[in-house]
Amino acid sequence: MSDGGPASARSVVAAVTDAFTDLTGTTPAPGGTAAAEGDDGPLGWAGYGAARARAAERTGESESVVWGVGEVGGRRAVVVAFEFAFLGGSLGARTGDRLEAAHTRARALSLPVVSLIATGGSRMQEGMRALTQLQRVARQSALTRAAGLPQLAVLRDPATGGGWATLGAGADVLLALPGAQIGFAGSRVRPAGADPAAYSAEGQHTAGHVDAVVPARELRPALGRWLRLLGRPGAGPAAPPDALGRPTLPERGWAAVRQARAAGRPRADAYLDAYFTTRAEVSGDRCGGTDPGVSCGFGERDGATVAYVAQRGTATRPAGFRTAARLIRLAGRLGVPVLTLVDTPGAANDAEAERAGAGAAIAECFAAVAESPVPVTTLVVGEGGSGGALALAAPGRTWVTPDSYFSVIAPELAAAILKRGPESVERTADELRLRPQDLVALGVAEGIVSAARRA
Repeated sequence: MSDGGPASARSVVAAVTDAFTDLTGTTPAPGGTAAAEGDDGPLGWAGYGAARARAAERTGESESVVWGVGEVGGRRAVVVAFEFAFLGGSLGARTGDRLEAAHTRARALSLPVVSLIATGGSRMQEGMRALTQLQRVARQSALTRAAGLPQLAVLRDPATGGGWATLGAGADVLLALPGAQIGFAGSRVRPAGADPAAYSAEGQHTAGHVDAVVPARELRPALGRWLRLLGRPGAGPAAPPDALGRPTLPERGWAAVRQARAAGRPRADAYLDAYFTTRAEVSGDRCGGTDPGVSCGFGERDGATVAYVAQRGTATRPAGFRTAARLIRLAGRLGVPVLTLVDTPGAANDAEAERAGAGAAIAECFAAVAESPVPVTTLVVGEGGSGGALALAAPGRTWVTPDSYFSVIAPELAAAILKRGPESVERTADELRLRPQDLVALGVAEGIVSAARRA
């Protein structure tokens, strides 16, 4: 399988699975909804039957999708693969039959679904009969989602039209092969002069619509890692990480602020590396944005999976809040406990952030935490700046490190609002009672975590 190349469905399946039981032939008969072999379909499209016969002879397949139960990295999954050489991997009524059968089997066996997508869209020769298959696919995906089963998609070249807009963009985790064409519009129907980068795997990743671009040679281990992580949720709330920074508590409020802002203080990446043995990240808010100041994903700790959202010390942008909400809701659906690491001076408040819907994004994040059916644990590892930090803090399960602070507003801004001079900032920090020990006394934090004991 080459990166982004039009590899056959079965060669792609062989490249990513350790074992595969082909169930394509067990798909129930279409019951009159699809064109019979050899005829010209529901529209009577001249030559359609002959085109199908040629495609079958060329590929050895009777439709554009094969499916079965496979094993990837020791984890079983229902695997669906598109055969692009069969009429461009287009979706017709028989394709809908097979996709429905695959999802039905996945729910019966409580297995995740992995879709290896290479399609140009709906099959013109079947007209609206083909287009309505997208509704079938969307319903099956929704039923699988409601059953609490993960859906992963691998976007090959091309992944366009309805296949991208249902099986692809509707999946929980999206991996793309380098250079693959990805987009609702195929190459022959895009507006004249359209930027081709916008329709590429790399462009979709930059825009927050794809979680990772993965070379073909790395696809098998990447899928195996994701299936392992999403298949063994931890039980009960996640334990807060041990403190990694200085162990002494600050005597004054301004000292707490300075400790939290210190350049050498351990940041989120250090905490994630110490807490997890392995992890995999999701990327983007699926609305056209990413925020490098927020890391979201799933990690393994003590043989079980914990989802995480980690602020990385910068002002959190709307895309960061939306990505966090997306991660928390996915974790809730899969029954995976969540750990959030708070470290931000606050929410981004520039004009661009306002145009991107800062208020709505923050509200969405507050709602995701409040509605989460799984426990959320929070550790404040640095700055806890106002509502931009509180949106990711779990009520009743928030902890703090000795070199952190949490405040309704930054001391400098509080002094400015109160019309105090710069010389009053330190006194204002004391009045805000933002030190770790103050937060515990106020009932905002459950406790102050300590460093791990070392032999």
